[in-house]
Amino acid sequence: MSTPAPATRSERLERLPFTRRHGRLLVGSGVGWALDAMDVGLISFIMAALAQQWLLTPTELSWLGSIGFVGMALGASLGGLLADRIGRRSVFSLTLLVYGLATGASALAGGLAALLALRFVVGLGLGAELPVASTLVSEFAPTKIRGRMVVILEAFWAVGWLLAALIATFVVPVSDDGWRWAFAVGLVPAFYAVVVRRGLPESVRFLEAKGRTEEAERVVRDFEESAGIAAPAAPAASPQPAVTRTAAPGFGDLFGGAHRRRTIALWLTWFGVNFAYYGAFIWIPTLLVAQGFPLVKSFEFTLIITLAQLPGYAIAAVLIEVWGRRATLATFLAASAVAAVLFGRADTETGILIAGCALSMANLGAWGALYAVTPEVYPTRMRATGAGAAAAFGRIASIAAPLTVPVLKGAGGTALVFTVFGGAFLLATLASLFLPDLTGEDLAD
Repeated sequence: MSTPAPATRSERLERLPFTRRHGRLLVGSGVGWALDAMDVGLISFIMAALAQQWLLTPTELSWLGSIGFVGMALGASLGGLLADRIGRRSVFSLTLLVYGLATGASALAGGLAALLALRFVVGLGLGAELPVASTLVSEFAPTKIRGRMVVILEAFWAVGWLLAALIATFVVPVSDDGWRWAFAVGLVPAFYAVVVRRGLPESVRFLEAKGRTEEAERVVRDFEESAGIAAPAAPAASPQPAVTRTAAPGFGDLFGGAHRRRTIALWLTWFGVNFAYYGAFIWIPTLLVAQGFPLVKSFEFTLIITLAQLPGYAIAAVLIEVWGRRATLATFLAASAVAAVLFGRADTETGILIAGCALSMANLGAWGALYAVTPEVYPTRMRATGAGAAAAFGRIASIAAPLTVPVLKGAGGTALVFTVFGGAFLLATLASLFLPDLTGEDLAD
């Protein structure tokens, strides 16, 4: 009778229960995620303030809303490649530093050109952080709750956007320099980068892929001790997968063999979600002001709508392990399509709030499911590259969407704007049906 092979380090991690060490990783990554959301959210409110203070045209406002996403598209692709080369944690902390400093500097901008340049740099850091953070968490999460952990990570986005709404409501309208003080708060991520660099572990799968097995073993033992599980007495006697030195992954690998269909479906899903989400939520405060609501009232409406993100994440976190990844993602995307059309046709305060909350809840539940699916699509050596490339392709849509809003509004009003967003959600729904559902399966190496 043969003796079963000792578990690999990855298997040892995947079989663990949720521990305090997992909690620290989740909260540590989530705080960075929330700070990211706060920065993205602030610009949507500051646009509404600067439209009045700087007398910006709709075209200028469109570029102010889009330029950060140009940086995010580039940052997402480069961040993923770097994370597969130098490590998830290193890229995570570097991106926090970059966009934190650039956001703080935005408070000193004397004109539109300077603000646009700084928002581009902010986008570089923001775009690189999100796919890297979700990859890091997914590679540590126990198999049975991996999807749920990533959805909870994504839920920190609602916390950050809520912070942005609170800052906008109570700081921006106070004085003509209120928007500058709001940007100054954005310096916080630069200081938090130090915490990330010291407090979060590097991915065990990444360390093994780079031949850093002793460091990988220390990280695994740390998590096992947190769970009260004794590690193997002699790790050297437990054979681990041999490290194969292969060429660093490139974007061409994403379309090779079995990955082609997955990549196309994933990219189309990211494109549709980005177009609809950022087109809507970047412009909602400004559109409400254009409909005759005072600036403060517009911010209050957006704050209430933002609160609806939280139950969306909570429901998705439950369903992601019950229904599975694909069914949960497609359901929330379809609900987002319906809610978008209803929001575009709402013409009363009550109707705007109800449809807006439904859109917010459904859309952010879809985001949580999408971030859970994305790292599972590719093996370890190209996981961050694949996640970053999908995010980068989606950022093309987030660049285009804010630019199209003035054109669509001029052609058919708010109803046409949100009907188009509903169509984008429908595209994402159909594409998501072609993604693999790896619920309950170990991550591929």
